Amino acid sequence: MCREEAAELSSLKSQLQDIEVPLIVVVKENIGKELDLFKKYFSGKVYVDHQRNFYGPQERWMFFSMFLRVGVWRNLWRAYRKGFRGNWRGEGLVLGGLFVIGPGDQGILLEHREKEFGDKVNMLAVLRAARQITMDMAW
Repeated sequence: MCREEAAELSSLKSQLQDIEVPLIVVVKENIGKELDLFKKYFSGKVYVDHQRNFYGPQERWMFFSMFLRVGVWRNLWRAYRKGFRGNWRGEGLVLGGLFVIGPGDQGILLEHREKEFGDKVNMLAVLRAARQITMDMAW
């Protein structure tokens, strides 16, 4: 998850707390003090998946074709203009995603998988899916 998207999700924290939905991120690595730096942008719980089990049986990669995609450059420029600076440390070729997961049989209520770097989830969709958890729990 990029820092820009982490900050945007963190802006939803009070709304998510009101409906008792936790904000959690799973990252694939922690190099040096990188996780501490990331936590400046993300206000929820952070877990490191060293074995990358959460990334599924088939990780999704974007290799050097990313430099040819206009959308990637637009996303990088958008984040840069907002003051988000990335780093060039670690393995940065695995595409990320976001899930809103309900309890028990409710399962995945929202699934967003990056198609290219910087392809962010719609924050209103996140809130709608999170509210679905509360509505179903009330039944």
